Amino acid sequence: MPVFHSSTQELYISDDDTLKYVERHSFHNLSRVNHIQLTGLKTLSYIDPEAFKDLPNLKYLEIVENVFIEVIRANSFSGISENALTIMLNSNGVKDIRPYAFNGSRLEEVYLHRNMDLEHIDELAFYGVIDGPTHIDLSETRISSLPSVGMETIEKLQAKNTWALKALPPFRAFLHLQSAELTFPSHCCGLKMLRRWRGHLEAVICNLTQTALGKLQESSEAFSQRYLGNKIHQHLKDSFGLPTASTTTQSHYFNSPIFPTEQFQLEELFYVELPAEHLNEGFDFALCNDLHTDDHELLCTPLPDALNPCEDVMSRDFLRVLVWAVSLLAISANLLVMFILLTSQQKLSVTRFLIGHLAFADFCMGMYLLLIASVDLYTRSHYYHYAIAWQTGSGCNVAGTLSVFASELSVYTLTLISLQRWHAIFYAMRPDRKIKLRHAAVLMLVGWLLCVILALLPLFGVSSYQKVSICLPMDIQSSAAQAYVVSVLMVNVIAFMVVCLCYIHIYCMVHNPQHQSSRCDTNMAKRMAVLIFSNFLCLAPICFYGLSAALHQPLMTVTDSKV
Repeated sequence: MPVFHSSTQELYISDDDTLKYVERHSFHNLSRVNHIQLTGLKTLSYIDPEAFKDLPNLKYLEIVENVFIEVIRANSFSGISENALTIMLNSNGVKDIRPYAFNGSRLEEVYLHRNMDLEHIDELAFYGVIDGPTHIDLSETRISSLPSVGMETIEKLQAKNTWALKALPPFRAFLHLQSAELTFPSHCCGLKMLRRWRGHLEAVICNLTQTALGKLQESSEAFSQRYLGNKIHQHLKDSFGLPTASTTTQSHYFNSPIFPTEQFQLEELFYVELPAEHLNEGFDFALCNDLHTDDHELLCTPLPDALNPCEDVMSRDFLRVLVWAVSLLAISANLLVMFILLTSQQKLSVTRFLIGHLAFADFCMGMYLLLIASVDLYTRSHYYHYAIAWQTGSGCNVAGTLSVFASELSVYTLTLISLQRWHAIFYAMRPDRKIKLRHAAVLMLVGWLLCVILALLPLFGVSSYQKVSICLPMDIQSSAAQAYVVSVLMVNVIAFMVVCLCYIHIYCMVHNPQHQSSRCDTNMAKRMAVLIFSNFLCLAPICFYGLSAALHQPLMTVTDSKV
């Protein structure tokens, strides 16, 4: 390291290919320096924890774009300055931040963004910080979790394009958070539910609590001095974090106590049991330690949108009950149908063969609904905690694949049944023209292949199942995704039109005296018409509203579409 003049106030070292180490006390004589910048040092790989020791006026420390700095070690910034530091560690090669990395420092802002390889920040990385930080930026990193220790002073949190950060620490860790710029909307849903000290009731509760605990402290001090030394007083102080008597009277939170403040007189020996483990039940006492009452709403981006509202998977109670009922009924009824068809002694006809495939498709749909209902039950009232893990995980992909496969196989089979019924009546007097079982098997094989391909396409980047909590392919950001969604919906519309035309023609043929058809085929066609049209009546509104949304003209929200 070169030698610098003691009057130096700003120090910049950049684009140096020879500097490999910053040794201990490299800047020890620079008592006036307020800004140090180390930028683009291509071979710098190690900075001694005491390299920046005793720089009382330092305010800005920039260690930027040094690709070989991979670890922030313990006590790296201890005792640097008497001022609150702004530390810029962005765009380095940092991979790991060790325990006590910021121990003994006073921090204002910490910038760690664009450390593309940063995957781990230890839970105790900010343990021992004297003051701050109030602002931390972790954007464009690969971290998967934040430490809960040291977050209570954070006022602004940035973690944009941090895709691995699927869960935040307990929201109570952010006592003073005012602004957050995050990656996922569901995190904002959780942060918006932070209990803020706003009303008169909270102030009264905190006032009463502080007064009561203060009186208890005074009595414990007198008792401990007369009988047990300082043990009880110390226990109370450790358990509840009580301030001393002098600081209690100076506290600006509770300037006007409600209880009288006359001196408590201890007249006899007594025993007090303090249920510390239940102290926080029913009220968040951390609010009583807030330095100010904040009337401003927490600002958080990205805001929940139409596809990701702040709600549970099943947003309404009646819908929750209905999904459970429908899923269990669909699974049990279609299992019964498949069991009867497989164990029946009758010869397998084309109609029975197609009904079996329809039962399997509806069984898959029942499994999808059961999976969604189970996730809703598990995450009820706290879905924002689990939203990212669920929507970006394999479970949602499995559910989405099941839903698309089941719905498209059902539509395909219903259309095939309609065509088979039409063909049987149209060629009623031509036994040689009837559809054979092998023909139906080939057609169903083609249908299975098409449905599997349609269900798997979102897993390979054409649309996505991760857009909404019910895991349907609602991503229409790209042209390919929009074409996919529109194509699937149009196929369903065309299938519905084909079915309608088939049964209109069947109706005309049955009521035409010149056309000869068997009574058996006619009755079968009537029964199948009821089954098929009831299925398509459910699909018709889905197709209509889905097409309007795919063409960027949504007529309803995701919340309404669940109904």
